[in-house]
Amino acid sequence: MAIGETAHHEDETPDREAVRRHPTLFRAVRRRRNPPLRRTDITVTDERAVKRAVKAAALGNAMEWFDFGIYSYLAVTIGHVFFPSGNGTVQLLASFATFAVSFLVRPLGGFVFGPMGDRVGRKAVLALTMILMAIGTFAIGLIPSYATIGFWAPALLILFRLVQGFSTGGEYGGASTFIAEYAPDRRRGYFGSFLELGTLAGYVGAAGLVTALTAGLGSSGMESWGWRVPFLVAGPIGLVGLYLRLKLDETPAFQRLEDESAHRATDAASAVETTARGDLRRIFREQWPTLVLCICLVGAYNIADYMLLSYMPTYLSDELHYSETSGLLILIITMVVLMLLINQVGRLSDRFGRKPLLMAGMLGFLVLSLPSFLLVGMGGVLPVSAGMLMLGLSLVCLLGTMSAALPALFPTQVRYGSLSIGYNLSASLFGGTTPLVITALISVTGTDLMPAYYAMGAALVGVIAVACMKETARRPLDGSPPAVATPEEAAELVESQAHSPRF
Repeated sequence: MAIGETAHHEDETPDREAVRRHPTLFRAVRRRRNPPLRRTDITVTDERAVKRAVKAAALGNAMEWFDFGIYSYLAVTIGHVFFPSGNGTVQLLASFATFAVSFLVRPLGGFVFGPMGDRVGRKAVLALTMILMAIGTFAIGLIPSYATIGFWAPALLILFRLVQGFSTGGEYGGASTFIAEYAPDRRRGYFGSFLELGTLAGYVGAAGLVTALTAGLGSSGMESWGWRVPFLVAGPIGLVGLYLRLKLDETPAFQRLEDESAHRATDAASAVETTARGDLRRIFREQWPTLVLCICLVGAYNIADYMLLSYMPTYLSDELHYSETSGLLILIITMVVLMLLINQVGRLSDRFGRKPLLMAGMLGFLVLSLPSFLLVGMGGVLPVSAGMLMLGLSLVCLLGTMSAALPALFPTQVRYGSLSIGYNLSASLFGGTTPLVITALISVTGTDLMPAYYAMGAALVGVIAVACMKETARRPLDGSPPAVATPEEAAELVESQAHSPRF
């Protein structure tokens, strides 16, 4: 049917009351607007394929956060190795500034890899980002110190941090899209939670390795050569992740989109639209309200995430003068508890919806941040552990839900590109700058409670954003057909749709 004919029919559609007064006309209009759902319209997922996709995506995410966790947990050591000796606070600020630099290019990576993932497929781009991340991290472990090559040490550090940041720009959006498009609608929250399980596993692996090395080598040994080991370990991990990703098939949603595009390619207008899929102008023109919502959600979530999982060990050691090993051990225990809970949070989001879980997490940070930091400031293992656990329980509500909620905001045709752009713009502005901003605020104000106030402000924005979003749990992704786990579920869905009103 031609475009003009479609518009013509829409203009001549009778009003609702006229249609309801004429049953024959009612049935005709209902069929035209909502064609019956057929069994062939439904994707029946292969659970083994879903688990392989989840494993490959989660491992890549674990590697990403292993890399970023290493840098965070070694921030003080890196400051000593790569920057001129002198004021310890200045060295720490320089180290965190280099940490934040990688986030400056994350939007650029999102602009490049996101639309590419919508054009050529999710699988190829995720393999490419894995290679770049492994190269950038491994290379940092080979850089000579400032004492050896002077200015070139921080210059090379910044260069390879930029490589890391650029590759990360295509990682989260692609990995979350990959899992969301593989998972059945009713279990998308559960399978999506494994992506953030990978995040916690990466952080735990990084913290555990840094803690073991610090305990075994001491500060002098770490500054001499021990700091290199965690970065060099990333090379082999990256090769394993690359192997797993290359063995995967493309997502069912993208395959169906490609088949439909090929089928429509005989029409010139359709062919033009196919080549334009993922175009940046189209994303900003059509998706800007959802992009704003995504940026607000991700900003609030990332500030909470980086504050607890990246900045907290430095806060405990540099501001409250705990030993580096003690702070990391408490954080590791907290993260292990979150790992035990995160999949259950994903299940709860499938049952009760994404919004209630996200709202609980945002309200948790709004209400509990100040009491948590007051407990941490009291000192002692129990108060510090209790304060961090309070923050962790709020964070796990976001971790276990966000990776299923964010991909569902955007249609299949531009999902990878839109999510990569929105996520990385927000991460660049609010996520990676969190340690730097908090350290600077504490230095300026002189109060150790600035992290709590910063988290509360972010949580307030998050509460408003969650209130504005639509519920997407147990529903098909926008632009994709329904996805179910079994043929029986598909038959049930067809039967229920056939008996439901569609006008």
